Amino acid sequence: MENEFSYETLKNKRIEKAVSSCAEMFLKYGIESVRMTDIAQESGVGVATIYRYFGTKTGITIAAMTYLWNQMREMFSGIFDSEIFLSQTGLKQLRDLMRMYIVIYQAHPAFMRVLSEFDLMISAENVPKEELRDYERSIINFYPIFEKSYVAGLADGTVREVPDIQLFYVSFAHSLMELCKKLIHGELLPSDNFSIAEKELETIIDTAVFFLKKEE
Repeated sequence: MENEFSYETLKNKRIEKAVSSCAEMFLKYGIESVRMTDIAQESGVGVATIYRYFGTKTGITIAAMTYLWNQMREMFSGIFDSEIFLSQTGLKQLRDLMRMYIVIYQAHPAFMRVLSEFDLMISAENVPKEELRDYERSIINFYPIFEKSYVAGLADGTVREVPDIQLFYVSFAHSLMELCKKLIHGELLPSDNFSIAEKELETIIDTAVFFLKKEE
């Protein structure tokens, strides 16, 4: 068993502290305004050590965003395996899954804001896809649960058969996530009225549920 006070363990704990501190600062101030020296000061880890380990600010930013997604995953852990969730009809399970986007929008607006900023950053900097593999694995993927609920709905007669349920899920998830990001940024045009933002999200969910519901 590795000594918890060994050099490698202590080094890793310091790196983890730098990443968690970076993530917290991003939530408070946004990605662009946080400097490497800020991260070093907040975490107590030398800036040279951070540069040596991550190479660039982009490197620690990817690690911090991966950390935030893992935190979000822990928040939802166990919900969709619960007896309460599984005792519902397949259609009701699907509706509850879709509403998770509203939960994230309502309870974690700072996360949505940083996520939007991160997407713009990796696009502008043309970050190689191989550098985003760990980040991609950390993103909450509701599809396996969604598919399981869809199959349950087919079995209990509340859901109709869809030719390509994975395509439906991807289209829905992308649409709702991008709308969340737009709403988080606030009103930009004279016609924008985000006081009914949650109703916009609900409308998309209601439309999706109507599409999935089996006619009686």
